[in-house]
Amino acid sequence: MPFLSATLDRVKPSPTIAVTTKAAELRALGRDIIGLGAGEPDFDTPDNIKTAAKAAIDAGQTKYTAVDGIPALKEAICAKFKRDNALDYAAAQITVGTGGKQVIYNAFMATLNPGDEVIIPAPYWVSYPDMVLLGGGEPVFVAGEMDAGYKITPEQLEAAITPKTKWFLFNSPSNPTGAGYSWSELKALTDVLLRHPHVWVMTDDMYEHLAFGNFKFCTPAQVEPQLYDRTLTINGVSKAYAMTGWRIGYAGGPEELIRAMRKVQSQSTSNPCSVSQHAALEALNGPQDFLAPNAKLFQRRRDLVVDGLNACPGITCPRPEGAFYVYPSIAGCIGKTSAAGTEITDDEAFATALLEETGVAVVFGAAFGLSPNFRVSYATNDEALAEACARIKGFCEGLV
Repeated sequence: MPFLSATLDRVKPSPTIAVTTKAAELRALGRDIIGLGAGEPDFDTPDNIKTAAKAAIDAGQTKYTAVDGIPALKEAICAKFKRDNALDYAAAQITVGTGGKQVIYNAFMATLNPGDEVIIPAPYWVSYPDMVLLGGGEPVFVAGEMDAGYKITPEQLEAAITPKTKWFLFNSPSNPTGAGYSWSELKALTDVLLRHPHVWVMTDDMYEHLAFGNFKFCTPAQVEPQLYDRTLTINGVSKAYAMTGWRIGYAGGPEELIRAMRKVQSQSTSNPCSVSQHAALEALNGPQDFLAPNAKLFQRRRDLVVDGLNACPGITCPRPEGAFYVYPSIAGCIGKTSAAGTEITDDEAFATALLEETGVAVVFGAAFGLSPNFRVSYATNDEALAEACARIKGFCEGLV
């Protein structure tokens, strides 16, 4: 339509939301659908957090707040960064947004000029490149191959940096692969960044508390303190605290950048939901003892899904270090035909046929920048995961 912005032509709708919507539509028609598309924990928000939200409502905490967060929540975030990441931030260095997604968007809108480049390791969360494009920048992709655990090397990062590079966008553990960078692996990347003082670091730490086995989470400014003054450390309560719908994300960074992001937010959404902010305050200040058991639960689910998918002909599934995703390769399925006659030309055709023929909804790999793969979110119950793996195996066994 001629009155729509040309900027809109640069972006596409979220494929993960599209898959979830399609699965819901089929379920409404009576189909037996197992949705493995949404990155959302299946358990409820902890009771103490819900109680705090109810108390906030009863106390009349339902008015406008400061644009980017109430003071008490900012202080709690400062304490969290100190407690968990050995990072010292003042309240003036903290911003709170309507989910981590808004925080990332605000940062790009506040800093990107036409032609600025943002380095994004692939596979990547589907929204990263489109937010860069909306901000007027250009995404530059660096592929982490499966044989390397979907992690990029220092040499790849070095080769991708140009005089136009504004940001390096980092996510560990990763959506969509679950790949986690060890301290030494991250230090090798930060050593590269030290040689390029014009490059800033944006780190999405949303899956910090979902780390498995011997893997220990770390974040760039923690690993290399010399990067502190040009790092935006982003986190939130969505994943670890099962608060996806509450929509609270936050970040710590240089005060000048935080002020600029506040200006963007002041002219878009203004403050995040006041009640959600009080719930997040309780999440960060309240008991943390459920985090480790939840991580063990997800680790068990990871093993169930990895073992199940590796039993499928044509599929190879690495065992990731964290988050609640796996990103199997379907290289052995490409070029075959399904039992219903669908030719598997690429991972989108695979995911479409899988949904239509078996009722299992996954997200195709091209949406995340690396094919031929698909993403499974195993943030659901064991029974559904086991049944989904059985259906996927039957589908793959039927390929000829």
